[in-house]
Amino acid sequence: MSAGSGTGASAPVAEHGGGDVRGARRLRQVRELGILLALALIVAATAVANPGFLSGQSIRDLLLSATLLTILAVGQTLVIVTRSVDLSVGSVLGLAAFATGTLFAAFPGLPVAVAVLAGVALGAVCGAVNGALVAVARVPALVVTLGTLYAFRGVDYWWAAGTQINAADMPASFLGLGRTAVLGVPVPALVALAVVLAAGWYLASYRSGRELYAIGSEPHAARLSGIPVDRRIFAAFVVNGALAGLAGVLYAARFGTLDATVGTGLELQVVAAAVVGGVAIFGGSGTVYGAALGAVLLTTIGSALPVLRVSGFWQQAVVGLLILVAIGMDRILAVRAARRLRGGGPDGT
Repeated sequence: MSAGSGTGASAPVAEHGGGDVRGARRLRQVRELGILLALALIVAATAVANPGFLSGQSIRDLLLSATLLTILAVGQTLVIVTRSVDLSVGSVLGLAAFATGTLFAAFPGLPVAVAVLAGVALGAVCGAVNGALVAVARVPALVVTLGTLYAFRGVDYWWAAGTQINAADMPASFLGLGRTAVLGVPVPALVALAVVLAAGWYLASYRSGRELYAIGSEPHAARLSGIPVDRRIFAAFVVNGALAGLAGVLYAARFGTLDATVGTGLELQVVAAAVVGGVAIFGGSGTVYGAALGAVLLTTIGSALPVLRVSGFWQQAVVGLLILVAIGMDRILAVRAARRLRGGGPDGT
């Protein structure tokens, strides 16, 4: 049976190098519970120092801050599990955000849905460029997306030409997307939740989603088993680009002020959120739920440490430490899985 077959058991095996499925699931759940515990401890410590941290407005602001990073982390997860990476998402977000604002400035009566779709489509085109170079031209993803990071940003600077788009250039109905709440939850946060649930359901329920894990676990074996590796990798980059475009649209709706610098440096935070959330940088393992938790954790750290009067240096050091711990845990789990395979049991006996 191929690694990408339609059975429910095939994907976890590929995802975890053929190790025990239930054990792998328990390890993944423990990892995500650990993130939740760390998140709860940070929130509790900050609330003790400043009770206002748990006010309704503070929680809404925190959810809004985590929205963009969560959407980007979901898209990045689809790419990383195939043993690739996309460093251009910050530039794609910025380009899509400026394009959305420019459309409204040029066509004041443009329907909001058309502008949203245009931003998402532009992101998908950028993702297709990355995917074609990686899957078809067989150029390493790190090299490709490092190049397109600067290329897309260059297009943004050329397009903007030093100008800025303000909230006055965009309709109130569009700006309302970034400020409206449903039952106290901001609409962008609900969009991010829908993206997480949809991506998680796809990866768990569809053969093509499970094949992404098989590709990341062992690309050569995936090809031999009949999985269309190039097509799956290309699709992962396209979806990742589309989600970056969606994040750009939401950025424009929330902030209203756009220039060529939007999204600069965001790509490193996105990769950090995915890795901290348990997505193995070596591919083949991780969930979008863990990546979303990683995004919320990093956002909470960024909001909580200033309240605790921790310097910016230590904020970056904490994030760096979390990344190193996450990579170390992935390596330990990989070694344990290899021993289990060689020894025939959980303890290698």
